[in-house]
Amino acid sequence: MKKFLVLSMLLMSAVVFVPSAEAKSSNNKNLTANNSAVPQIQVQIGQNRRRNNRYNRRVRVVNSVRNVRVGRRIYRETYQTRYQPNGRVTTRLISRVFIGRY
Repeated sequence: MKKFLVLSMLLMSAVVFVPSAEAKSSNNKNLTANNSAVPQIQVQIGQNRRRNNRYNRRVRVVNSVRNVRVGRRIYRETYQTRYQPNGRVTTRLISRVFIGRY
């Protein structure tokens, strides 16, 4: 009998409080012209091409120097590395200068 009374009290409280909570949540400022709720998320397909378009499309060029030993000879090699905007990396040898022997 106690379980029945507790269950009926819970159902009656739900009937009283649930419609009032729904009435409070429907504000007129959240409705659009066609009387539907404003979406909470925004889905964008593709890239945001307007922001930093000037800088994202540039090729980054880095020159690096290293000493290489071929047999008993030592050379100084200068490389140019180009980082393309699409992720491609190209490396080319600019110069090779003989330094000496060891």
